Amino acid sequence: MSESLVVNEIYLSLQGESTFAGLPCIFIRLTACDLRCSYCDTAYAFTEGKKITLDQALSQVRALAAPYKNAAPPSPGGRLPLVELTGGEPLLQKNTLPLMATLCDEGFTVLIETSGAHDVSKIDPRVRRIMDLKCPASGEVARNRFANIPHLKATDEIKFVIGTVEDYEWAKQQITTHGLTAICPLLFSWVHPLAPDQQSKVLKPMPAGLTPISRRELVERIIADALPVRFQIQQHKVIWPPEQRGV
Repeated sequence: MSESLVVNEIYLSLQGESTFAGLPCIFIRLTACDLRCSYCDTAYAFTEGKKITLDQALSQVRALAAPYKNAAPPSPGGRLPLVELTGGEPLLQKNTLPLMATLCDEGFTVLIETSGAHDVSKIDPRVRRIMDLKCPASGEVARNRFANIPHLKATDEIKFVIGTVEDYEWAKQQITTHGLTAICPLLFSWVHPLAPDQQSKVLKPMPAGLTPISRRELVERIIADALPVRFQIQQHKVIWPPEQRGV
């Protein structure tokens, strides 16, 4: 494959989020994003990156996966490690699509983390799509592409990143309005405060008048409202310093 991608980093770590949390995962972090969420912890990926061919990307993935060659696959997934395309926003680069298809052909369980602002319908159906619905505190709620919802399958996941009471109430409303519990797993992820090194002037400010919600309050509201959602923390930020890259 002579086609290329602009890649920020490729590394092996563990999957810190989603229903796959805790499993070894190779991350392919793509450069560029057209959103500027107030809580973004990877602003460095907006511009930092290097152009590499798809063959080079595949070679790096295969090398990182080599020690797992004889590992038994987790049920019900495919071989280990997982491979996740993230960003930035992976769908801004058209060659993300053939790369994911090739990784699926090689037997990997492939995940993509996407903002929900771009068309997910052209993604290979074997890929597990983890799609955000941006809540009010992100500053990007107007960018949600609700036309994506009918394309989601039971193997996909919808993530709400929640930092305020208003985010929580908005997320509850979307679940009801769009019948999301009947589509796929739903993730509620609390906004982890940005470390000083992660703060960027290019991010949108959180809209005024919103009420911050603590991690504990979010969990207690989920329980009190009997919401059929999965609360998640970013495990990698518990294990390593929150600002550390490549983990």
